[in-house]
Amino acid sequence: MATYQHLLVAIDPNQDDQPALRRAVYLVQRLGGRIKAFLPIYDFSYEMTTLLSPDERTEMRQGVIEQRKEWIAEQCAYYIEAGIPIDIKVVWHNKPYVAIIQEVIAHQHDLVLKMAHQHDRLEAVIFTPLDWQLLRKCPCPMWMVKDQPWPDNGRALVAVNLASEDPYHDPLNIKLVSETIALAKQVDKTEVHLVGAYPVTPINIAIELPDFDPGVYNDAIRGQHLIAMKSLRQKFSLDERLTHVEKGLPEEVIPDLAEHLQAGVVVLGSLGRTGLSAAFIGNTVEHVIDHLKCDLLAIKPNDFVSPVTLDGEGEDTKA
Repeated sequence: MATYQHLLVAIDPNQDDQPALRRAVYLVQRLGGRIKAFLPIYDFSYEMTTLLSPDERTEMRQGVIEQRKEWIAEQCAYYIEAGIPIDIKVVWHNKPYVAIIQEVIAHQHDLVLKMAHQHDRLEAVIFTPLDWQLLRKCPCPMWMVKDQPWPDNGRALVAVNLASEDPYHDPLNIKLVSETIALAKQVDKTEVHLVGAYPVTPINIAIELPDFDPGVYNDAIRGQHLIAMKSLRQKFSLDERLTHVEKGLPEEVIPDLAEHLQAGVVVLGSLGRTGLSAAFIGNTVEHVIDHLKCDLLAIKPNDFVSPVTLDGEGEDTKA
C-alpha cells in the first residue's frame, strides 16, 4: 500500500504560482513526509556557444541552475517557514520527463505532482507532451493538479474496469480502491466512490442480426457489471450508494459523474502503453482525462516497468 511520504513536485518554470506545490503541502500536512521541488532545465544556446571553453560553458550552466534554485526557494519560503520540509533540486537535462523519472527511480519517490493547465473556455484540463510522457512512463503514481483548492467534503472517484476479459484488471482494481481508501481516510475523511462504465449495444450487430434484441443484450451486460461491482465493493465493505455502474464510454461517463459528485480527484489505472500498442489499442486513461475538470491520480499496475532507467530511456514497452 502506498504511503506517499516522498513527494516530488515538478515545478512549472513558466509561472510563479505553483498549484502542484500547494497540493503537495496540503498532503504533507495530513500524511507527513517530505517534498522535493524539482526542476529540469535546458537551454540549447549554451551548448552552441563555441566562443566559450567547456569550463566556461559549465560555469554558465551552473549560474543558470543557481538562479533557478533561488527562484524556487522564493516560492517555497512561506511553506518552509511554516515547518514543511522541502528540498530544492535543479538539474540540467534536455529531456525533462527523463530527468523527473530518473529522479523518482534514484531516490524512490512514491508520488509525483505536476500542474495540469486549464482551458479558460471549457474549464477542462489540458495536458502537455511532458504530461503524457510522465503519465505513460513514470513508475510511481502521478497526481495531475488543477488550479483549485481541495473542495469541502471532497470526494474521490475511482474508475474501475469491470470487464473480465483481461486478467490484469482485477489486481489493478484492488490496488486502485485500496490505495484510494487508505489515502482518503487521512485527507479530511474524503468519501470514496467507485464507477464502472459498460458499453452500449453495437449498432452493426443490431443491423446485421434481425433477431438480435438490444434490450436483452443491454440488460445482460449491465447485470454482469453490477455483479462485478458488488463483488468489488464487498471486498472493501463499501455502501452500495458509493458505487455507480453507468452505460456509455468511459471518457463520457467518468468526467460527467466526477462533475456531478464535485469530486476533488479522479483515480485511474494506467497501463502505460506506448508506441504501436498505444496507437492500435488506445489508452482509456488518455481519453478520459481530456474531459476531466478536476485533479487526476494515475496509478500503474504492480508489475509496471518504466522504459526509462538511470542510464537513459530504452525501447518503448507495453508494460
